[in-house]
Amino acid sequence: MAVKEGWTGRVYEDFEVGDVYEHPLGRTVLPVDNSWFTLLTQNTNPIHFDHHYASQTEYKKPLVDSTFTLALVTGQSVTDISQNAMANLGWDEVRLQNPVFEGDTIYSKSEVLSKRESKSRSNVGIVSFHTTGYNQEGTTVITFKRTVMIFKRGHVPQRVKP
Repeated sequence: MAVKEGWTGRVYEDFEVGDVYEHPLGRTVLPVDNSWFTLLTQNTNPIHFDHHYASQTEYKKPLVDSTFTLALVTGQSVTDISQNAMANLGWDEVRLQNPVFEGDTIYSKSEVLSKRESKSRSNVGIVSFHTTGYNQEGTTVITFKRTVMIFKRGHVPQRVKP
C-alpha cells in the first residue's frame, strides 16, 4: 500500500497577485457557537445571547457576535492561504456589511492583493489578501484585508510523521 501525503498548504512562491481561492468548507453557525463565543470573549451585549432582548430589536432574533464571524472566516481561509504562515501581521478594513444569525451557513473566498519578499527574513515573504465571507444566500456579511508572513519553499518547519 502506498502512503499518500495529504495537503500541506501553499508556500510564498505559490501565490500570484489576482489569484482567487474559493475556500472549500462552509460552516453553519449554531446557537451554542454564539453563546460560547460571547462568554469566552466576555461580550456582555445581550443582543447576542438573550433571545427575549433580541426579539425587541429590529432583527427580532440574536445577532451572531461579529468577532466570531471574523474568526470563522479567517479560519476558513487557512487551508488555502495561511497553512504555512509564520505569523499574521494584521487585519485591516474589516467591514460588516450584513448581520449573521444563528443558523446561517457562512462561506468565503480570498484574493491575493500583493506579495513581496521580507526585508528582514530571507525564509519568508509577505502576502496580502482580500477575504469575503458570505451566507447561504450569497449575501456578503464580512470583508477584510489580511497580511500574512508565509514561509518560502524549503523553509516550512517539519511536521512529525509516524
